Amino acid sequence: MKKTKQMRDADLVKNHQSGDKTSLPILVERWHLQFCKLAFWIVKDADVAKDIAQESWSVIIKKMADLKEPKKFKSWAISIVNRKAIDWIRAKNREKNTLKKFYNESETEYSFSNVDDNSAVRKTLLKSIEKLSIEQQMVLTLFYTQSYSLREISEILEVSIGTVKSRLFHAREKLKTILKHSNYGK
Repeated sequence: MKKTKQMRDADLVKNHQSGDKTSLPILVERWHLQFCKLAFWIVKDADVAKDIAQESWSVIIKKMADLKEPKKFKSWAISIVNRKAIDWIRAKNREKNTLKKFYNESETEYSFSNVDDNSAVRKTLLKSIEKLSIEQQMVLTLFYTQSYSLREISEILEVSIGTVKSRLFHAREKLKTILKHSNYGK
């Protein structure tokens, strides 16, 4: 039997489902930082990302007993974090729209202000990525920064592989257009 990380996660999930209390802390130690990073990529706020990861763990722990395919723990758990982060963004956008109606102020944009890099190209690219839809940003992040395969992204986002390919293609095309019209492209 191969000893892959996924199989070890599956064994830990099975052990937890059987009542082993030592399995959960191992899973948390293994995945918590990655959950925080994923949430941060979406919400662009470290404190909120930590809260989202924590809320996700609450859901994961409550529903782990019902997980029928423990070998899919990774994609299942990441999809929970993803949904929580996107829900936070949507709630924040609703809140901004409500405030905008009352105060007629322009909406402040999320920024990558925590990026400590003076590279003009990097800054331009990151600002351009912010202009993409959340779905396109997620696919780019999972594919390019997290190195997930199309199949894994499909499982994480709970969409077909064709949808993942389409989002990736359209994100690249839109990014090309944005960059062409930015100062960098001139």
